[in-house]
Amino acid sequence: MDKAAVRQMGALTLAYIGDSVYDIYVRRDLIEKAPNMPAHGLHRQASRIVCAAGQARAAHHILDRLTEEEMAVFRRGRNANHATVPKHADMADYRAATGLEALLGALYLMGETERLSELLTYTKESWEET
Repeated sequence: MDKAAVRQMGALTLAYIGDSVYDIYVRRDLIEKAPNMPAHGLHRQASRIVCAAGQARAAHHILDRLTEEEMAVFRRGRNANHATVPKHADMADYRAATGLEALLGALYLMGETERLSELLTYTKESWEET
């Protein structure tokens, strides 16, 4: 997708696709590590990583690795106007998670697969905290 078009998208639209990108990355990684684990076990592990608190940890883990442009996308997502916040999520975690999702969504839509992969790999370090 055209980078200019992606830059014009709303932060919550970027977060919408970014959430799926992160989810599929986590699920693939879990299956690669434990291909014979029952689906329920995989789901439980993924749920601890792909949630507001888990994504906030991942976001804070990669912030110092972001370029200025990436940080701007993260901030747009973090500062987006959220109509609702899930009752099980802390507002600060939810905002940081949305920032991460927006960043991942933007990189994915712009076709920045190498950078996306690099940042996703760094997020793995935060998974051990879950």
